[in-house]
Parts: sequence; C-alpha cells; structure tokens
Amino acid sequence: MSAPPRTIVSTELLPARTAAEIVPRAMPPALVRRRRLHTAWSHTLMIAVAMLFVLPMVFVVLTSLMTDAQALSNDFWPKPFQFSNYSTVFHTIPVGLYTWNTVQIAVLGTIGVVVSSVPVAYALSRMRWKGRQVVFVLVLSTLMLPYQVTVVPLYVWFSKIHWIPSFKPLIVPSFLGDAFSIFLLRQFFLSVPEELTDAARVDGASHWQIMTRIMVPLSKSAIAAIALFNFLYNWNDFFAPLLFAGDDPHLWTLALGLNEFRGQYHVEFNLMMAASILFMIPVVVLFFLAQRVLIEGVTLTGSKE
Repeated sequence: MSAPPRTIVSTELLPARTAAEIVPRAMPPALVRRRRLHTAWSHTLMIAVAMLFVLPMVFVVLTSLMTDAQALSNDFWPKPFQFSNYSTVFHTIPVGLYTWNTVQIAVLGTIGVVVSSVPVAYALSRMRWKGRQVVFVLVLSTLMLPYQVTVVPLYVWFSKIHWIPSFKPLIVPSFLGDAFSIFLLRQFFLSVPEELTDAARVDGASHWQIMTRIMVPLSKSAIAAIALFNFLYNWNDFFAPLLFAGDDPHLWTLALGLNEFRGQYHVEFNLMMAASILFMIPVVVLFFLAQRVLIEGVTLTGSKE
C-alpha cells in the first residue's frame, strides 16, 4: 500500500508577521511574584550592607562639623555647622608640607615599583631559562616575611650610609621590585596569547621590544592596579616614615602629622575628625577615578587563559 501524497506548502506565500503582531507569552503570576520578591530582598540586603560602610563615614563628616561641646554629646546633627574646624586644622599643623612630602614618597615609590616589577614579571612569564620556577618561588617567599623582620638590618645599613633622616630609605628600595606586584603582573602576562609574542619574535623583535611594545600596552589595567595599590600603601604608611624620617618634622608625612595632631587634640573629637577627613580626601578621590581600572586589573590577573 503506497503512502498518501504529502502536501507541500510554500513559505513564500505565507504573510510575514511584523514585530507588533508577535505577542510575548505572559509569565505565570506566581513566577512574577517570586521574581519581584527575590529582587526586593536582594536590593534590601545590598542597601543594608552598604549602609554599614557608609554610616561610619557619615558620622565622621558630621562630627567634623560640630562644636567641641556637641562632639561630646549625644547630638547626631550639627547645630550650627562649624566649618571653621577645617581652618583650625590648617593653622595648627602644616598640612601643605605634610601633603607634599607624602605625595613625593607615594609618587616616586609607585614609579619605582612599576619600573622595576615589569621586567621581572616578564622574565618570569615569557622568557624560558633554567631555574625560572625556583626564582619565582623565592620571590613569593619574601611575602611571608613581615617588614618588621627586615627593617632592623635595613635601618643599620641606611644609617651607615647616612640616609637617615631622609626620603631615600622610603623611595630607593621601591626601585628594587615588589613581590606582590611581580606576582600580579606575571599572572596577567600569562593571560596574553603566546601567538602575539611568537609572531613578534618571528619578525625579529627582541625581548625588550616585545615587553615594551606588546606586553606593556596590553597590560595597562594590571599596571594601573599595582600602581594604585602601591600609591595607597605609601600614602597610608606610618611605620616606615616614623622610623626613617621621624626625627625631622620637616620630613613628616600626613600619617605622622595626623598622629601628632591626635596627641595634641585627642579630646577634641571634632578637630580630630576634620583632620581625618583632610587626610582621606585625596585617597577617596583617587579611588573613585581609578575604580574601573582597579577592578579590571585585579579581575584579569586571576585567569591564565
């Protein structure tokens, strides 16, 4: 018995449906309600966590605008706003000098770390040489040593070459590399496809040309991340400036100046909060300007492929 004949319908004769005629399928009310509850709950949780971080900062700002009597009371809102607290801080300590000293140490130290860490990271990631992994392990092992362990021989050596008190012990060691920065840059260099470097090597490029013309331009986000990390570290550092420049007030940084200010006005919380705000403003502004680059650099250094 033969099969019945099939009817072939040409799709060319069917009318085309416009986007307005296509009606999306409605979701079940239970699913819509569940999604709305999940969104509301997640947003509420994120807002609550954000408030935990924002409220202390709001308290600091409001306290810096209070009078001395209000700062010691239970008042939360300044009545009236006393902006003269900031001018009092400027007239009490040389904020401009301390800021300039901190900027010198932070900027030059950051430049030193970047300049010295990039070649080492490239050598540990792209160059093939015997003992490379052993050297990499030795570099990482220095992260296990606290700074307080090595600071005693460093202080003795710096004092013998008459570098104390000065900025040299705070800047020159940065040009000798940083283990954490080398590690981050090495991980980022490993994520760059080897085909790019192999093609450049076939064209006759040297390792220096490959590093400066290919790896560094492709690694701007990672370099910016380590630069920001080192800048913030040098800006907030208290121990090293206290040790190497503590005897000369003209060499003090903002951290040392804030500590000295706290010793004089430790009971005047409004002035202490105003000084803290002045100390934090440059760092907060820098973080918000470089936030996207920082997140991108840290994220990309975590993958090899």
